[in-house]
Amino acid sequence: MRHHVIAVSALGLLCLAGSTGLAEAQPASAHGPSAMVFTVIQGSGAPTDAVLRATTLSCAYTAEGTHPAPREACDALNATDGELDRLLTAPDPSLACPMYFDPVTVTADGALHGRRVAWEHTFSNPCVMSTSLNANPVYAF
Repeated sequence: MRHHVIAVSALGLLCLAGSTGLAEAQPASAHGPSAMVFTVIQGSGAPTDAVLRATTLSCAYTAEGTHPAPREACDALNATDGELDRLLTAPDPSLACPMYFDPVTVTADGALHGRRVAWEHTFSNPCVMSTSLNANPVYAF
């Protein structure tokens, strides 16, 4: 009798664990989960370059993470439709940047609508980065 109770209890726990695993495996939305890490790196993206700043962003049912404006960043990220080059704009011609080489690289790694993303773009200096991103909320951290 005691073995029967233990077997039923173990079976119940397995069913509970199995159903929990299935619930966690489903996408957070119809488009799949979005959870990203964004970095700004001093340099051209080599592994030894220094990370100046980084933030996390999750765009599921709610926008959250360490990003200071998660809702605005999620909206801008969703507007790219997975083409992160769309975050870049033509530099504002009214802003003049100095002509020196001090590379800065921005990266995005994670999942966007359930698809793996690994993106990076290198700018010649921080001023060019600022004018090319044109205050885009994704990299406003």
